[in-house]
Formats: sequence, C-alpha cells, structure tokens
Amino acid sequence: MPVGLSGLPELLPVSGVRWGVAEAAIKRPGRNDVALMEIAPDSSAAAVYTRNAFCAAPVSVAKRHGAAQATRYLLINSGNANAGTGAPGLQAALDSCRAVAELGHCQPEAVLPFSTGVIGEPLPLERIRRALPQALAGLSEQGWEAAARAIMTTDIVPKGISKQLVLNGKRVTITGIAKGSGMIRPDMATMLAYLATDAGVAQALLQQTLRQAADRSFNSITVDGDTSTNDACVLVATGQAGVTFASETDAGFAEFDAAVTQVCQALAQAIVRDGEGATKFITIDVQGGRDTAECRQVAYAVAHSPLVKTAFFASDPNWGRILAAVGRAGLDGLDVDKVTLHLGDVCIARGGGRAADYTEAAGQAVMREAEITITIALGRGSAEARVWTTDLSYDYVKINAEYRT
Repeated sequence: MPVGLSGLPELLPVSGVRWGVAEAAIKRPGRNDVALMEIAPDSSAAAVYTRNAFCAAPVSVAKRHGAAQATRYLLINSGNANAGTGAPGLQAALDSCRAVAELGHCQPEAVLPFSTGVIGEPLPLERIRRALPQALAGLSEQGWEAAARAIMTTDIVPKGISKQLVLNGKRVTITGIAKGSGMIRPDMATMLAYLATDAGVAQALLQQTLRQAADRSFNSITVDGDTSTNDACVLVATGQAGVTFASETDAGFAEFDAAVTQVCQALAQAIVRDGEGATKFITIDVQGGRDTAECRQVAYAVAHSPLVKTAFFASDPNWGRILAAVGRAGLDGLDVDKVTLHLGDVCIARGGGRAADYTEAAGQAVMREAEITITIALGRGSAEARVWTTDLSYDYVKINAEYRT
C-alpha cells in the first residue's frame, strides 16, 4: 500500500472548471479512462512539459496549441501514451482535438491533448471519439475525483488536494489532481497533473508561478530516475473569485504563490508515496553546499542508487552505500572530512568515517520506520536542497516487468 496515504480528501469545485469522464476501453474495459476538462472563457492557462527528446505526440500538440490560442478543453486518456508513434501518432493527437472541438464548438487549437500509458502502441482514436459525448454530457464542477481516477495507470490510489485561503477579502480555491507512481524523475513537472484556481492571474505571471512551483515540487521527486515521454502539468486560473493578480507585487500574490507551491508539493509527495511497490518514503536533505545545483546533484546521486534504495527496502542501515553515493556525485574538491551524515536524528558518519557514538541498533531503529529523512551536510557553503524518493522493492520489479502483459 502507498506510504502514509489515506483516502482521497474532499476535492473542492473551482468555479469556471468542469470535468467529465467516460469509458473508452483503451487498455481494458470496466473503468473510465478518458477525462475532459472544460475551462470557462477568459481564463488563463500555464503549462510545463517533459524535456525528454522522445516527447509524446500529445505533448508536441499541446505545446503548439497552448501557444496559439486560449485553452477551452483539456483531453486526457490513460492506457495508451501515444508516444513513439511517429507521424500517425501526431495525426491521432490532432484528430482527437478536432473531435472535441466539433462537440464543444471551439477551434481545435483550443484543445490540449494528454496521454499516459503504454509507449509505442497506436492510439485507439475511434474508441476515444465514441466516448467523448459521454464525457461532455457528464461535465460537472464536482467531477474532480472522477477525473483523478480516470487518469490513473499503475497508481494504487487517486491523488488530489484542495486548498482555500482568503485573499484581499475574497475566498480563493486551488484544487489539483495528479497521476504517477513509476517512470518518475519528472525534469519539468510530473507524470500528469492538473490544477485550477478561481483567482485571476495574468498568463505570464501564471506561467512563472507554475514553473517555480514545479521546480520546488515535481522537479524534486524521483522513484526510479526515468523521465517520462509524456510528463505535463497544467495550471488554470478562471478569475471567477473576484481576485486578480497582474504582478508579483500585488497585494495577496505572495500568499497565493505559496499556496500553489504547497498544492504542488502535496501532489508530488503523493506520487512518491504511491511509487510502484514503495514501502518507504524518504526525504533527502542536502545542506552546506556551494550552490543549490550541487546540493541537488548529491541528493539525486543518493536517491538514484539501487544499492541505497534496496538497503532501505531491507531496513538495513548500510550507511557506506550512502557515503559512496555522495562521493561519486561529482563535486569538485569535496572535503570528505567535513561531511556529516544523519539518518533521522542519528549521526552515522562524520570526519570522513563512522561517528564514534553511532550504534547499529540506533541506525536499525530509524531504518524500520516507514518515513525516513537522510541529512547530508557538505560543509562547504550555505546552499541546500531537498529531494523525495522511495525504496526499491520486489514489487517494483514485478510491476514493471509485467507492465505490458
């Protein structure tokens, strides 16, 4: 089961956004696998996408359409990534947008397509086309939970969160959903995430807000070090709460900006907690670096080490594996005598070797916990970074070995 995740919290409606879902039987029958978000006119939208060179066809189309016209619909399907599908895949993504546009009475460029699932298989466009009337007929401001379930692939649980705050005397809502549990090292955003707010935000400012929030959340998680071909995150601002931000110096914007980051971080952590086969949720704090980049370099070296991750699965305080990962992270002039390493509040290593007061029993006690913090102090500056990751279990291998069967 996911680490520290309970049931989906109440997802609050966002005025100006409606969701509808439908079953297209893309991978298997018996579940909704198409989700459609309708966005009110005069809303603004921002997005970040995967940096994988083999980006999926819907990513290419969504980038093009998002730059061309105001967005009215998001179309998401699970069960098929429409990635590695060449020109036919690109045409299928474009045709899916046209299908929504015909039913929704808008231009095809006002539709952004998103797909997640198996790579290299043709998109079953006709199944999606036949499912669209059902999705449109079911559009509702209360549809967030159904959408969170429809976009799942190997996820065990749906992921979502809502946050409300009062800004300039008006109540503002931010709601978001996400999917993802494997092939996670986003390098832009997450597997798929969709957020909306009823605040009004100028498009350039909204893009800045999302980019910074993604860097502090989705770009700080990893399950297996693999960046997907389909990663995307969209933030929509409808303006229907009566609060509008045109500049980051506007009253209330700092609080809004912080709230968006908090929502993104909650969704990002939920993805890690639901990592395929995960039994441990691990926070890696790197402190005392010369800059943030080298702190992240060290954090990811530890987070991506199969030896470190399997030791955590076994609850084995094999601290030498962590030190080895720090040492191979590639930092110029690292003075190992200045490095200290903690598991929880237990100091394991200092001065280039095992701490004199460390005991195996103390390390073992920390390693048995489901949520563990590794703190690495480099002793060469004031920069810091945080990354969230998982252990590596038998189930991870099984799930990914059998993913297409």
